[in-house]
Amino acid sequence: MMETAGANLEKMLSDFKFEGRGKRTQKQAVDIGTQHIPAYINEFWTAKQRQASSIHEISYRACFKPQLPRFFIERLTGPGDVVYDPFGGRGTTAVEAGLLGRKAISNDVNPLSETLTRPRLEVPSLKDIAARLDEVKFDACAKADRDLSMFYHPATLAEMVSLREYLCERKAKDLEDALDRWIRMVATNRLTGHSPGFFSVYTLPPNQATSPKSQVKINKAREQEPEYRDVKKLILRKSKSLLRTLTGTEGRNLRESAKTAMFLTEDSRHTSAIKSNSVRLTVTSPPFLDIVQYSQDNWLRCWFNGIDDGVVSKRMTMSRTIDDWAQVMGQTFKELYRITRPGGWVAFEVGEVRKGKIRLEESVVPIGMNAGFGCEAIVINSQKFTKTSNIWGVDNNECGTNTNRIVLMRKR
Repeated sequence: MMETAGANLEKMLSDFKFEGRGKRTQKQAVDIGTQHIPAYINEFWTAKQRQASSIHEISYRACFKPQLPRFFIERLTGPGDVVYDPFGGRGTTAVEAGLLGRKAISNDVNPLSETLTRPRLEVPSLKDIAARLDEVKFDACAKADRDLSMFYHPATLAEMVSLREYLCERKAKDLEDALDRWIRMVATNRLTGHSPGFFSVYTLPPNQATSPKSQVKINKAREQEPEYRDVKKLILRKSKSLLRTLTGTEGRNLRESAKTAMFLTEDSRHTSAIKSNSVRLTVTSPPFLDIVQYSQDNWLRCWFNGIDDGVVSKRMTMSRTIDDWAQVMGQTFKELYRITRPGGWVAFEVGEVRKGKIRLEESVVPIGMNAGFGCEAIVINSQKFTKTSNIWGVDNNECGTNTNRIVLMRKR
């Protein structure tokens, strides 16, 4: 079936119509070096924010929509195939693979990635989550080891510290289970935000933790003080929201996938735990130079989870030049070639960097081919194109992009 999918790739993309709108795929050749690569442009998946499973609604910087990996997983893999993401982030690819009954491997040098991903494959029941929360005892006198008063009401902070100590103790004693991991994941997601659904006073969105000094300024400018938030209540509320659209079949698929899932914290260039010729499809979006400061954004999440954010910062240092970035990606592609099955695929999403001045796909195509892959196509998901000449430098958002450009490669 997968061989047929590869042979019919052009037909599959050329004939695609999104949601019956009758929008026919555009096709043109793109010259990259001496290569003439076919490019397919259409609205291959929706731009709407909440059209995917609710289980994905965990905030993280620079993550792609679940519809992106789903598009390729559905078309290029079958049940039981292995799907991999070497830059796992919040785990979008792994969770989508699990929902669709595939085996998942997720890797990210940031240990928070496993914290946010693994629990959503082990998905527990709301009843069991509530029962476990009832077992956690809060100490009203518990104090944090740093000043977080600009973010939290004293009573809220005492509850957070109590929960943090409970989770750290369970993990240290090797007693941590799927329920503990779920509660840790949800609490990590509720630490800060800009609504009463978070533990904190009004602050930056949940995927960006501002500094204590900056939060003091925010509080002063908004004339606000932290109000009490019920930690257990908010964890249960968010859990209910995450599970609200999950079907019985999807829940079973996720739990089955969890049995064999791998969560690695390795350099993407060196993943010896993954067997050679074992992965059917890789779907990923790599870090793009130094445009997102993941470690700075996650300092508070690291604190809650007992992770040294200095170590994370060192491991997640971004390449500052295109040459350095290309060198790292070149070594990553060699590793991807090792682990990819013959006939397997890599869908490598590249973004618009520095307002479109850097076109990473022009580097990715020769890098992938030098590693041994063949470049089958460039798939461009776009909700709005008026000129095909704008494909490689779309001028829409000042920072970021309304489009996805995916270099699609195959191990022949």
